Amino acid sequence: MDGGRFPIKRIVGDEVIVEADVFADGHEEIVALLQYRHIESAQPDENAQSGDWQEHSLQPQGNDHWRATFRVDELGRYCYRIVAWVDRFHTWRHDLEKRFNAGQNLDVDLQIGAQLIEAAARRATGGDAKRLQEVASQISGAKKAASLDPAVRYAAAMDQALLTLMDRYADRSQASISPNLEIVVDDQRAAFSAWYELFPRSYSPTPGKHGTFRDLIAHLPYVAAMGFDVLYLPPIHPVGKSFRKGKNNQETCQPGDVGSAWAIGSAEGGHKAVHPELGMLNDFKDLITAARQHKLEIALDIAFQCSPDHPYAKEHPQWFRHRPDGTIQYAENPPKKYQDIYPFDFECDDWRALWEELKSVFLFWVEQGVRIFRVDNPHTKPFDFWQWCLKEVKQAQPDAIFLAEAFTRPKIMYRLAKLGFTQSYTYFTWRNTKQELTEYFTELSQPALADVFRPNLWTNTPDILHAYLQQGSRAAFVVRAVLAATLGANWGVYGPAFELLEGTPREPGSEEYLNSEKYELKRWDLKRPDSLKDLLAKLNGARREQPALQRNEYLTFHAVDSDHLLAYSKQTADASNIVLVVVNLDPHAAHSGNLELPLDQFRLGGSSFDVRDLLSGQKFSWQGARAWIELDPATRPAHVFQVR
Repeated sequence: MDGGRFPIKRIVGDEVIVEADVFADGHEEIVALLQYRHIESAQPDENAQSGDWQEHSLQPQGNDHWRATFRVDELGRYCYRIVAWVDRFHTWRHDLEKRFNAGQNLDVDLQIGAQLIEAAARRATGGDAKRLQEVASQISGAKKAASLDPAVRYAAAMDQALLTLMDRYADRSQASISPNLEIVVDDQRAAFSAWYELFPRSYSPTPGKHGTFRDLIAHLPYVAAMGFDVLYLPPIHPVGKSFRKGKNNQETCQPGDVGSAWAIGSAEGGHKAVHPELGMLNDFKDLITAARQHKLEIALDIAFQCSPDHPYAKEHPQWFRHRPDGTIQYAENPPKKYQDIYPFDFECDDWRALWEELKSVFLFWVEQGVRIFRVDNPHTKPFDFWQWCLKEVKQAQPDAIFLAEAFTRPKIMYRLAKLGFTQSYTYFTWRNTKQELTEYFTELSQPALADVFRPNLWTNTPDILHAYLQQGSRAAFVVRAVLAATLGANWGVYGPAFELLEGTPREPGSEEYLNSEKYELKRWDLKRPDSLKDLLAKLNGARREQPALQRNEYLTFHAVDSDHLLAYSKQTADASNIVLVVVNLDPHAAHSGNLELPLDQFRLGGSSFDVRDLLSGQKFSWQGARAWIELDPATRPAHVFQVR
């Protein structure tokens, strides 16, 4: 990645394919090896001896192109490189065979070979050294007359056991060694996960009362029943009181207003404390334990910013920018002002202490059992900080996962992924047409971007209610859920706003929710008959059952003669599992068209095959490379077919 400046990413158990062009001047034989090893320290040793590495031979593919593979079986970091040299013994052996077949006299050539073997014997030890010396003597003709027969000497020179020994003790003194390259190896959940976001404070059984971690434990079966495996919580820290925002982001609050969870810090503590109304730290740890019993992992929001009441503001004022009057500068995005938030000054004179403290925030929550972090607005913090901090945290906890909430320019999003973020939010929310979706996800699924950037597709967030959901119907929510769950191996919803079809904006043209849960307690009717919870459960069930939906590498878009129908497939490398998705992107009208199917790519072996809709359970028998598709959003906005 970028010439080795950044590591690529893989999942435990992945096969890593390494290819290189390897050549030298002249016509001598070349030997090329792939060396790799798991590295324990954050800084790999560039001068590690060959014995510290595992080695695989690269195989020539033609035209000076070589290839080898290895498997990464441990979390953490791997280092790999290529070592290559001109091998005089391989060259001699190859030429000797041609001379023998041509009937030429081999005496001088055999003596040259004996010298090469003697040199290897001096590099060898023990029995190997003795064996090599014996063969050298035999090939040179220095033994008794019985071994002077050229055919016998030739056979000894071409013996496979000799070649194995010579490779073991090859002369690598003139070897070329590539720079060390790195791989970050993550847990399976880094590549395949289903996220559900909620505000714990909205889950009290008593209307109008602030919810607690204990209340949320009682709600875990609801989330688990929908098949999600990551439960993401917005900041759980004490909420500041100074300049606290009111409902609908009003600049003044009323008595009882709970404020924004992202205005972190009060007299009760900061980033290493929990909001008293949610409970105690032990209650949170009990939540983590209970969640794992439901096969859920808790993801915690980390937002590096402070309310004016945060202990940092009093204890370390040097960590913030100040205005000319000496007061700390609050956050602004002109003309918007965020008086309830103080951003850190990452380049202050005391930056080293600030960086160490912020790293310790991650490590504190790791100690409490958190392994997944959603990081708020990382693109507004220095790249150097993230590259250092994430590497340090991963060194301490290799299975830690970091989701970048970076709705910013593409190159910045991709740079954050290179620096160490495990996953990233995307532009999926704003890609709604056939052309937009096709172009964007073709880009995301291709090397080399796919080697570092893992997209996490969100249908909605507390900050983003796209016009597609505002103006659409129930079908619009179904369409976005199907797209997010099947286009990406990682996806998420902000609920229950999503499954309960919440689509009312604060005002026309806004992507903010009316009566946003960011600023108030909500009361959700989870038993509403129009809820999409059953659909979400079916989608997550299909994702667990279909390996093709668990990775992004083999995403392919297919031609269908309607601008409103989007068709694509995912399959495993061996095509043993194929999922074909067709979606009507228009939530208001039915559309139909002919779908072109790549029978060779699907390895169907014939023109007749079956498909089963994983959402409805219906089965169909198809013939040939064309299929007629009709989708009515009122009854069926999408098909998710398993091709069999």
